[in-house]
Amino acid sequence: MNYRKEIEKCIEFIEDHIKEDITIEEIANQSGYSLYHFCRVFSLCKGISVMEYIRGRRLALAATELFKGRKILDIAFDYGFETPSGFAKAFRKAYGYSPTQYMMRMPQYADTKTTFEIGGYIMKPVMVKRPAFKVAGYGIKTNITGVTYTKDIASYWSNYEGKNLESKMYKILNPAEHGEVGLCVPLSEDGNVIYLLGVIVDDFSKVEEDMLTVEVPEAEYAVFTTVPVDTSNDKKQIEFAEIIARTWKYIFEDWFKGSEYIYDESKIDFEFYDERCHHRKDTVMDIYIPIRSGLK
Repeated sequence: MNYRKEIEKCIEFIEDHIKEDITIEEIANQSGYSLYHFCRVFSLCKGISVMEYIRGRRLALAATELFKGRKILDIAFDYGFETPSGFAKAFRKAYGYSPTQYMMRMPQYADTKTTFEIGGYIMKPVMVKRPAFKVAGYGIKTNITGVTYTKDIASYWSNYEGKNLESKMYKILNPAEHGEVGLCVPLSEDGNVIYLLGVIVDDFSKVEEDMLTVEVPEAEYAVFTTVPVDTSNDKKQIEFAEIIARTWKYIFEDWFKGSEYIYDESKIDFEFYDERCHHRKDTVMDIYIPIRSGLK
C-alpha cells in the first residue's frame, strides 16, 4: 500500500482547489480511505491536521501574492478569509508580521520542504498476533478533522506532568504489568475521537469518573521499535518525541509501500511505553500497526 502516493494525490487535489470551499470529506474521497483513517494518516505523515495544512498553504500562497502588488483585500477573499482583519490576524500568527510588514521585510519567499531521515537505522517490524485487551487512563475527546486536533493534544499534555499522571494511574488501577498504551480511537463518522494514555487492565472495576476506557480488539500487528535515543538527560526527551513522529511517518510513507500488507482499518493502532523508555541511554518504544494481507 503506497500511502505516500495517496497522500500526494490528496495534496494535489487540495492545490487544485485551494481557493475553493473544499471539505475534508471531498479530500478523503480522493484517497479511498475512511474519513478517520485518512485524517490519521495525513496528520502522522505531515505532522499537522488536514485543515492546518490547508490554512498554511493558503497563507503561504497569499504571501507570494503580496509581492505582486495585489490588494490585501483581494488576496484575503481569494483565499477564503471572510474579512481582511481575519486574514491579517492569521497571517501575523503564522509569520510574525502583518501582511504589509511581511511584504517590506521578506524580499524573497522560499518554499519550505520537509525531509525524512532515519539515520540509516533499518526498521524491520516483528509480526505478532495479540488478543483483545482493555485500556483505562486519562485523555481527551477531540475531532481529528479540525484545525485544533494537534493543538488539543498538545494542550492536554502541557497541562499535565506526565510522571505524576502515570503514578496516579498506577496507584488507582494497579495493573498487573508495567507499560503505558497511547492510542486514538474513532467515536463517530464525522471525526470525533478519543485520545488516551492508559494502562492495560483486566476489567474496568477500578476506573474513576474522570478516566476514559477503550477495548482494543484482537488483531495482527506489525510492531516497530524506534531508533534508540539517550534520554538520561531530560533535554533529550524532545529528540525522543521527534524519533517517534519520524517512525510513524516512515511506516505510512515508506514501509507499507514495499510490504505485502495493508492497514486494517477495523482495528486500532497504538503506542506502547514500558521500562525501556524511562531515562535510559538506549530509550526505545513500540508502535503497533494492525495489518492484513494485501495479496489477492
